[in-house]
Amino acid sequence: MSQTPAPARAGRREWTGLAVIALPCMLYSMDLTVLNLAVPALSRELAPSASQLLWIIDIYGFMVAGMLITMGTLGDRIGRRRLLLIGAAAFGVASVLAAFATSAEALIAMRALLGIAGATVAPSTLSLIRNMFHDPAQRTTAIGIWVSSYSLGAAVGPLIGGLLLEWFWWGSVFLINVPVMLLLLAVGPWLLPEFRDPSARRLDVASAALSLAAVLALIHGLKRLAEHGLAIEPLLAIGAGLALGAVFVRRQRRLDDPLIDLRLFRVPAFSASLAIYLLACLAMFGVYIFIAQYLQLVLGLTPLQAGMATVPWALAFVAGSMATPWLRKRGSSAGVVAGGLLLAAAAFAMLSQAPVREGLPLMIVANVLMSLGLAPVFTLATDLVVGSVPPERAGAASAISETSSEFGGALGVAVFGSLGTAIYRGAMAGSPAPLSPQALEAARATLGGAASAAGQLSASDGAALLDASRAAFMQGLELSALGGAALLLASALLAWSTLRAPPRTEPATLSGELPCDS
Repeated sequence: MSQTPAPARAGRREWTGLAVIALPCMLYSMDLTVLNLAVPALSRELAPSASQLLWIIDIYGFMVAGMLITMGTLGDRIGRRRLLLIGAAAFGVASVLAAFATSAEALIAMRALLGIAGATVAPSTLSLIRNMFHDPAQRTTAIGIWVSSYSLGAAVGPLIGGLLLEWFWWGSVFLINVPVMLLLLAVGPWLLPEFRDPSARRLDVASAALSLAAVLALIHGLKRLAEHGLAIEPLLAIGAGLALGAVFVRRQRRLDDPLIDLRLFRVPAFSASLAIYLLACLAMFGVYIFIAQYLQLVLGLTPLQAGMATVPWALAFVAGSMATPWLRKRGSSAGVVAGGLLLAAAAFAMLSQAPVREGLPLMIVANVLMSLGLAPVFTLATDLVVGSVPPERAGAASAISETSSEFGGALGVAVFGSLGTAIYRGAMAGSPAPLSPQALEAARATLGGAASAAGQLSASDGAALLDASRAAFMQGLELSALGGAALLLASALLAWSTLRAPPRTEPATLSGELPCDS
């Protein structure tokens, strides 16, 4: 009876290569948030209109989300290392041009280019990990490090940005990208192996355009829905995105060599892990929008203090990611994922009990528990997605995984943001203080608007307005946190019912040449 040989174990070269590719992952997440701190300074320098300022902030994330699928599939065709190095070079050049932009239009264009280049990072690095680490236990550890690099980037981004802005001009927040990308370009060709699908054909440009248009329309519509509530413009954008998505799927079914092989979704571990990943992101991002406002507008922390308060749960996320291989050795993937989701659900229930005053300790503890619970979920869901498909399809699978997280985050912000806004407006239907019509509308719209309106009143009236608005905001936070807890409980049931089955090796028609090794 023949025995399947054990997968080759990675050595020092692969682990060193992992350390190198973790650096651009940190920058990828840093660039999603670091610019927020520079908005006041660049507004003074470039004088953008309100619309231009929104595009300066949003276009990076929009282009990343829209280009992930195309870049993942392109990496399978031309080589993951080659695409990563091309993206690194483009990212470095765009960073320099953005730093020295002299107009709002130029900065928007460079942020768009940064987004396109940034879209090469996640699928290229994750698919390289799939091919560098064949041993399942080592691959889980490597993906845990990969996930941690994004958490570290999100944690240190505001801190590094704040320090740079203390001493330098707003463009300095972009220049921190350059040395890291130069390092990647210098050592990447030596440390990172090249992988591509030898049977891949030319990229279908029409499919790439359809995927970009569909994702951009959906993300744009969901974001605007969260900001403005039910309105014609975001609903039309979402409808257009769904229609373009339907055309995209129909085209993929007809093509001999599609941009996305829809047969990947027949792999149970792949589909279930994607659904769990999306739902977990939906819950986390949906509640996070309340946490940021709670820290500053309810507890009264400065932006720097609020940033420092997020460090413990960012570090907890890193710890949870690194502990995932140890947990998996002592239990099944289904048990670890379901257990992590249950812990996160308990943390969300704690968040629903946050008090209006002196709530910082509870907020930190709850968010640390949430991070410890969700970190193994994200790590194992990602591992199951890329491990359940053939190595030559790893780029496309990685891109689908990251796109699902982008959709989950955008949907969470839209759903929970809209819910919180509706609850807030309902609770603020009657003003406890005399206000002008314009100030009254601002106070009823957002907690920030109420804080601004309170500054126009006497001390007693302003305090009454702030108390009422904070109480209304806490109602939205409470219900959103409980909704997130319910969503995570449902996800735990899904994980336990679908991930307990042993991984199934797909037929040769899907894998082409290599079997799955999950």
